[in-house]
Amino acid sequence: MIEGKLQLISVEGTGRQFVAQSGTGHALVIDDADGHTGAKPIELALLALGGCTAFDVISILRKKRQRVTGYEIVVRAEQQPEPPTYFTRVEIVHRLRGQIDPNAVKRAIELSETKYCSVGAMISKTAKIVSTFEILPEAASQAAA
Repeated sequence: MIEGKLQLISVEGTGRQFVAQSGTGHALVIDDADGHTGAKPIELALLALGGCTAFDVISILRKKRQRVTGYEIVVRAEQQPEPPTYFTRVEIVHRLRGQIDPNAVKRAIELSETKYCSVGAMISKTAKIVSTFEILPEAASQAAA
């Protein structure tokens, strides 16, 4: 079982600022667009998807002995215009650096999407998830190392 708790910290006025604490003791501020002191819950869902697939992909690439020297994921989502504003389409762009076989990246993303990423499994119930990747040239200082 996974658990967590949220505690309202803006008790004055109309603020909806919370401190969220995971079951493992990590905390972060959650807010809305009006308060703008922390991420919105829907933003955290999108970041959770990015984190979930990133962990999968990097783990799989390391098991395949790919030399990854840099990795970044960009996530974008379109939402249903009326409440609840759930995701209808999500784009995930994987940007990697290193000596990496494109087929290994393609397979790692596929495994993440079809087998491992639990966040993706949930979000895919309402959204089409489209993943792409780029293998970028290594920076001159990295290539010399």
